[in-house]
Amino acid sequence: MASANPLWGAPRIHGEILALGLRSSEATFSRYMPKRTRRSRGQTWKAFIANHSKGLVAVDFFVVPTASFKVLYVFLAIAVDTRRMVHFNVCSMPLDAWTARQLTEIFRWVSEGMALLRDWGSVYASGFRSRLKSLGIRDIMTQARSPWQNGYVERLIGSIRRECLDHVIVFNEKHLMRAMGENVRYYNESRTHLGLDKASPDGRAVEPLSAGPIKSRPEVGGLHHHDHREAA
Repeated sequence: MASANPLWGAPRIHGEILALGLRSSEATFSRYMPKRTRRSRGQTWKAFIANHSKGLVAVDFFVVPTASFKVLYVFLAIAVDTRRMVHFNVCSMPLDAWTARQLTEIFRWVSEGMALLRDWGSVYASGFRSRLKSLGIRDIMTQARSPWQNGYVERLIGSIRRECLDHVIVFNEKHLMRAMGENVRYYNESRTHLGLDKASPDGRAVEPLSAGPIKSRPEVGGLHHHDHREAA
């Protein structure tokens, strides 16, 4: 009970125990309370994200060099509660108007209570902030130089690099869009996630043995394979 409720002290836990019909002295609970080296004075960032994950979309940019040494920018958006990659786009220079336009693509069906998590990058300029306000989206910013606070999208970028782009020589913007599109489809439909109890963001049903023999389908240009059962 103390581990599940780190903000509770011995008197609170003793009261809960009494409410469960068990009898013991408060001193007994005080003796066995776990030692805490640091007491939090407020809600931790991890708890804040967990409490607001429904309707929260995290966004970020990352760069991809091409075969001709040109730099392309990829804009990503992930739904924190489902881990679903809800939007991506590629450009050679993310201007304010272009970045603001991505919000319209992300929040096509805006519902009450939605929020966007981002860093303090200068790319999120006045046009971007105005579009957020007009859509009624809550703007949540991480602390400066604290990428761990936007950990969901940072891990997503790492996965995209390790599982796709580190194995591809990107020629141009069109080529990168195609590679990202295939990877996004695989990520949402087939890839399992520890944070989703090893399910996929779009949901991946368990196939019964009676569905047929196991067959393998290449994904993302053969970098990955989706194993499934298919009737003979």
